[in-house]
Amino acid sequence: MKKIIRLLKGKKHICFLDFEGTQFTGEMIAYGAVLCTIDKQGHIKKSKNPILFYVRAKNKIGHYVENLTHIDQKLLDKLGISFSTAMNNLKHYCGLHFQKTAFVTFGNNDLRILNQSIMYNLDSPKEITSVIHHNYIDFQAIISSFIKDNSNNPLSLEAYCQLFEIGFEGEAHNPKFDAINLMRLYEAMLDRKDVLLENYLRTLYNTKHLPDPISKVMEKLNSGQTVDPDDFKKFSMEDLEW
Repeated sequence: MKKIIRLLKGKKHICFLDFEGTQFTGEMIAYGAVLCTIDKQGHIKKSKNPILFYVRAKNKIGHYVENLTHIDQKLLDKLGISFSTAMNNLKHYCGLHFQKTAFVTFGNNDLRILNQSIMYNLDSPKEITSVIHHNYIDFQAIISSFIKDNSNNPLSLEAYCQLFEIGFEGEAHNPKFDAINLMRLYEAMLDRKDVLLENYLRTLYNTKHLPDPISKVMEKLNSGQTVDPDDFKKFSMEDLEW
């Protein structure tokens, strides 16, 4: 897909990431990552074993996030590492490819968590976080430009996985599994052109404020009918009340 290839800018590696953050301050409490090698068309050739790290936050996690992620303070006290160490571990995981790796998340909330963690940790390794910022890609923004729900809103990661018939591996809001499922969704969108096209047509049809002739064309196409230039001309004339 041209849009993805353009964003990747010739990169040979993608690190699919998911960050979990505190309820009120948005500091990182965990992250999962899967590093993949890709070909020139962006398809995944191989993937590395995923990683999961828990990160000690400066402020309270919050009950809502604890219930959602099953991460509580006892877990962070036992397994949590500093934000600085967490970022260095991510760099080590990516290895020599780190500076030329695309960091892909689902939604821009992950970038907010990263920024909040930088703000609360004065010792954060800026040379590492700046690389992530520079090579960051929001995959939700890409897929939602083609597929939205009937109200024109983006779907959840789990809903997109179900739409592409790949199911959802593991438990939602577990950062390791969210990163894995993001990787699977990325590859499914590249592979399942039939699913992408079918749902793109539906999304176009549901898009509000399209000119009436285009809406009528989309309605016919969406119902499986054939549309030719004369149809479009006819719809345009009707819109002009000729």
